[in-house]
Amino acid sequence: MTDRTVNDKNREPLAALIGSLPALVSNLIKAEIDQVKTKAAHLGSYAGKGAVFVALALIFLFFAIGTLVAVAILALALVLPAWLSALIVFVVFLLIAVVLALIGVSYFKKMSADPNPIESVKKDIRAVKGEGEYDRY
Repeated sequence: MTDRTVNDKNREPLAALIGSLPALVSNLIKAEIDQVKTKAAHLGSYAGKGAVFVALALIFLFFAIGTLVAVAILALALVLPAWLSALIVFVVFLLIAVVLALIGVSYFKKMSADPNPIESVKKDIRAVKGEGEYDRY
């Protein structure tokens, strides 16, 4: 782009200003595209670093939960034999896992109960033809 003062632009004929419009629009679009590329690179960089830290946090959380399980076993071992406390904690976790699995299976069953879009389209086609069940007004 050339450096022009305000007075230079005022003296240019309208045709010259209109002639420079495509170049200005092209430069503007290129600048916007470059800005979007830069922003995408920054977002990708931040997202990658954030994902690494979240993954590290999840790893530490995994070991913290294991430590909490050990604390529960040791606390029960104060009043019961150690093997029995470990067995009790195991059974509690097993029951929790079974309940969560049953809840998950029920959601999968609900997923298959949703109406099929293809069947809905077929029903609409039959309704247009005047066949099958449909609401009549």
